[in-house]
Amino acid sequence: MTDESLPTATLDDTALRQAMHRVRTEVDKAVIGQAGTVTGLLVALLARGHVLLEGVPGVAKTLVVRSFARAIGLSTKRVQFTPDLMPGDVTGSLVYDARTGEFEFRQGPVFTNILLADEINRTPPKTQAALLEAMEERQVSADGTSRPLPDPFLVAATQNPIEHEGTYTLPEAQLDRFLMKLVVSMPERDAEVSVLRLHAEGFSPRLLSGVSPVVSAEEIRAAQDAAGRVQVTDDVLGYVVDLARATRQSPSVELGASPRASTALLGAAKAWAWLNASSAVTPDHVQTMLMPVWRHRLQLRPDAQMEGVSPDSVLQSVVQQTRVPI
Repeated sequence: MTDESLPTATLDDTALRQAMHRVRTEVDKAVIGQAGTVTGLLVALLARGHVLLEGVPGVAKTLVVRSFARAIGLSTKRVQFTPDLMPGDVTGSLVYDARTGEFEFRQGPVFTNILLADEINRTPPKTQAALLEAMEERQVSADGTSRPLPDPFLVAATQNPIEHEGTYTLPEAQLDRFLMKLVVSMPERDAEVSVLRLHAEGFSPRLLSGVSPVVSAEEIRAAQDAAGRVQVTDDVLGYVVDLARATRQSPSVELGASPRASTALLGAAKAWAWLNASSAVTPDHVQTMLMPVWRHRLQLRPDAQMEGVSPDSVLQSVVQQTRVPI
């Protein structure tokens, strides 16, 4: 289904919000027990950010992204990251045309709306870094020419935990380009039974025949603009800064949240507030988004890691110790 075949949206906030909620309902037809992950993807889309999904193999990380891409009806491409993948295999490269005697740029799979970077930590840092410009600037530069990427543009990368064999740790600069890191956990027993029932009834993860596009690109861009217009008071801005400063002062943290991390948290909180029909960001919205937006941005001290301290536990402590504006 193309954008033209979808109903024309009224583009008011209520209709747009209903359209975004339809995306979650549509994805639920194929993915069971991962509501938080789907919501995180939706928030990232509204905030014009990118998502890193981490979990052991077999917990439906790829299926979630593919179902989400199908539900929003935009162009999507998948790249399986492997140790021998080259940067040009992702961004594109110059190719010599024997007919014209000139080099021409051949676009890589990054020229799409939704790029599924599957198992991104199975390729060396050089290839991982090929996405940096695309994620930050929404463009690819080659031969002195900058080529814009489609709008909307979202990178959804999956990775297995680093203790698994054959993986590479993502560079800090790469991690910082992801708005959110979502941890995809094992489903509860009832959810796993429902998954088996779905497959027993003939569901095919490859075809996704039950998932259909329910929004248009126009609606998505309008929803992004609407989320960006959510109001933020000075008290809430100060609260975000206080949280960031608290991470820098934590004895377990070597490198705390940067101003870019604060900006990312604010953008995610505005998107979450808009999804919940709030006209302004509250401290609750900030706290809800804090862990997924900051957990991958903190660098812990080696001794803290050896003692079992995690970024999530540090952030929980920061929230408890930071004064909440009234």
